[in-house]
Amino acid sequence: MIRRDFLWSGAAVALLAGTAAALRMGRPQDAHATESFEVTKTEAEWRAILSDAAFNVLRKEGTEYPGTSPLLNEHRKGVFACAGCDLPLYSSETKFDSGTGWPSFWQEIPNAVGMTVDRSLGMTRTEVHCRRCGGHLGHVFDDGPPPTGLRHCINGVALTFKPATA
Repeated sequence: MIRRDFLWSGAAVALLAGTAAALRMGRPQDAHATESFEVTKTEAEWRAILSDAAFNVLRKEGTEYPGTSPLLNEHRKGVFACAGCDLPLYSSETKFDSGTGWPSFWQEIPNAVGMTVDRSLGMTRTEVHCRRCGGHLGHVFDDGPPPTGLRHCINGVALTFKPATA
């Protein structure tokens, strides 16, 4: 009985290790790890300027809980910028209510974001990151409204909002 338990334990550890390795293999960070960005900082420097939540999303590719971003209810005219480097990313003109719980946009500002293939979590998605600092923003899907048919599903904590001036 003890030998069988030992063998099952070993098999379980091997399975978990293989699953973890498989999930890490396709991470977006691997895809753009060789990219160079205009804005670079050490982990300590990023931690000093970002909230814990923003650091988790922008630098560790985390995800905020749906429905928690105050930017969901931001309806003024203006620009949504990267919380890491302040690069303008999305115009309020392209924001829409996707019902997903995250700020959503049907188009980015030209030359604002980069995209990589994300094969984490056992699926293939398109990851969106700031082209200037490499900060993880969210993902883009093909179920958005016209004219692009895209839905940039973006973590609100990765953004700041700058209202338009009159």
